[in-house]
Amino acid sequence: MTISVSSMFIAVHDLDAALEFYRDALGLEVRNDVAAGGFRWVTVGAPRQAVDIVLSQPHGGRSQTEGDALLALVTQGSLQAAIFRSDDLDATFEKVRSSGAEVLQEPTAQPWGVRDCAFRDPSGNLVRIAQS
Repeated sequence: MTISVSSMFIAVHDLDAALEFYRDALGLEVRNDVAAGGFRWVTVGAPRQAVDIVLSQPHGGRSQTEGDALLALVTQGSLQAAIFRSDDLDATFEKVRSSGAEVLQEPTAQPWGVRDCAFRDPSGNLVRIAQS
């Protein structure tokens, strides 16, 4: 038996700003852009990788109370979105930084053996990028 990741979800309050970050700064490809029931979600992913990242609005598919609670967590920066890998961390860092993304940590060798950097996406989610 095998199991693999097929999709993950990242709540964002502004899908267009999120696309500028995940598509333009990180280089992910847009796989789907759907509007239904007054909400919109966009699926992105890394080229040649079969994992979909669904960027969705906090209130989509949730009650008003749940959506409000999630939106509060997103906008205060309490959620970690994802950890990505790059074969050239320094070049990736410079590309993302030049997009205007909020830098939380420049490329740093961590005591647990990984070298990584960190940003906030436009919604406040923590995004880390590690050297592969």
